[in-house]
Amino acid sequence: GYLKDHGIGMGATLLVVGVGIMGLFLFLAFLRRSTSRFAIRVKDFVKGLLDGLLSIFRMEKKWPFVLHTIFIWAAYVLMFWVIKYTVIETIPLSFGEILVAFVAGAFAMSTTNGGVGLYPIAVSASLGIFGISDVSGDAFGWIMWIAQTLMIVFFGAISFLIIPLWNRNG
Repeated sequence: GYLKDHGIGMGATLLVVGVGIMGLFLFLAFLRRSTSRFAIRVKDFVKGLLDGLLSIFRMEKKWPFVLHTIFIWAAYVLMFWVIKYTVIETIPLSFGEILVAFVAGAFAMSTTNGGVGLYPIAVSASLGIFGISDVSGDAFGWIMWIAQTLMIVFFGAISFLIIPLWNRNG
């Protein structure tokens, strides 16, 4: 795999994962006992996330919602897979490597409105980990961002026109 190819052995990987898990448990223990403003804000944030996640189980049509959500995310990942064939240097990327770029793009998209500027940079940087040049990574990131933005604008416009007609007749 990637780590082994870059001289990072199983022992080092297990050490980093172990320290990370231990750090997480220590952080959670700190949060549980602390009364600081920071800890209270983090607890409230996590509680809000959990309430949102658990609200799925209280929905009337939970299974269509879950299936549509899975379909949307799968379509985004598939979009990465298809777009990889537009840049010659990204064609040999594996599914796992594409998934890393997808996750980087998802985080970038959530931090700025529509991922403007940051999305292509994050996707390019994540592809750079796997030896993709900056030029090819930037091209891939911008193609992805433009394709997603155009898709959202196109289908948003169609929805804007059709939904009022649908609601009037239904």
